[in-house]
Amino acid sequence: MYESDRTPVVVRATDPILHNGVCMALRSRDDVRVVDAASAEEAVVALLVADRLDETMTQLLSALHHQGFTRIVLVAGEVDDNEILNAVEHGVCAVARRADAGPDILVRLIKAAAAGEGALPPDVLGRLLNRVSRLQRQVLQPRGLHLGGMSNRETEVLRLVAAGYSTQEIADQLCYSQRTVKSILHDVTNRFQLRNRSHAVAYALREGLI
Repeated sequence: MYESDRTPVVVRATDPILHNGVCMALRSRDDVRVVDAASAEEAVVALLVADRLDETMTQLLSALHHQGFTRIVLVAGEVDDNEILNAVEHGVCAVARRADAGPDILVRLIKAAAAGEGALPPDVLGRLLNRVSRLQRQVLQPRGLHLGGMSNRETEVLRLVAAGYSTQEIADQLCYSQRTVKSILHDVTNRFQLRNRSHAVAYALREGLI
């Protein structure tokens, strides 16, 4: 395999024995290339290994995040749902338990992260999806909101804007005043830091809200 085909990865660990063991396992593979600390800027993916997501791990994670790493693979002995959510906020896109993380799994997760994909243990993914479902059903829906942060009337107004209707036509269709329609569009563009109504429509389409 050509050097350019090997995914460069930097390894970080809370324990030097863990670090050396993972590096040895990955250096035996010809589809990834372990880079040292001096060449960390070459790495596409960062692999972080620890017993659990404690304060030391959080500090390592924050350091990687500040260095610009947005594709981080986390391997931990214990995986807690709330800790995973915190890790995701710091750039983690793939997670595995140490007990499951043989060389083949590590390489698969590194390749997935390099491609911009994510991966979670199936049981953790199932629990997180259930939490998202409960959030939508118990918190957002009663308030007329979606996970994207827009209300039903905001998405309806943007849907009509996307269809080419004028402010007056939208007001007539929804039985709103023109002032209300303008206010809705103003709120959406400000909340999501969008430039104008066309940008708001493009954002809503990209996020699958309309």
